[in-house]
Amino acid sequence: MSSVSIVVLLACLYPIALFWAAFSDLTTMTIPNRLTIGLAVAFVPVALLSHLSLTDWGIHLGLGLAGLVLGMIFFALRFMGGGDAKLLAAASLWLGFHGFVALFLYTAIFGGVLTLGLLGLRQFFSLYGPKLPRWLGQHFEPKGDIPYGIAICAGGIAALWQSDFMSTVLPLPPL
Repeated sequence: MSSVSIVVLLACLYPIALFWAAFSDLTTMTIPNRLTIGLAVAFVPVALLSHLSLTDWGIHLGLGLAGLVLGMIFFALRFMGGGDAKLLAAASLWLGFHGFVALFLYTAIFGGVLTLGLLGLRQFFSLYGPKLPRWLGQHFEPKGDIPYGIAICAGGIAALWQSDFMSTVLPLPPL
């Protein structure tokens, strides 16, 4: 197997981890720490095999740190949970500057749609929440949390097309 194939295979861990986080958040309202740590650690071999320059390493690490700081601010403001904040940081690490900006923009858009949609559904289906399976019914509780990992997943996948780094690693079709 060539090094290019290995890089592409390892880079596929990014969307897989985002989908896993979304599914976990939907069903359990938690995003496991091992998932976000694994996503961050998986960046290292992809970056090494892609021959990322020292400057680019600094940019990616700085963006990961910026994602963590912004996520912590959102957590402190109660806009999202701690797992969501850590997932944002790990996803930020992978994307480069343009992808980082796109991640936060798309996540905000998808998060707004998700939040408004759930709040609207709660108005109509709050009586049925207790009759549904726990993983689904919890989303219809009037003051329940929003599984924001879904929005981060959607934003992270959409941001791939704007990512400087990932567009060189994964061959993506133009939009």
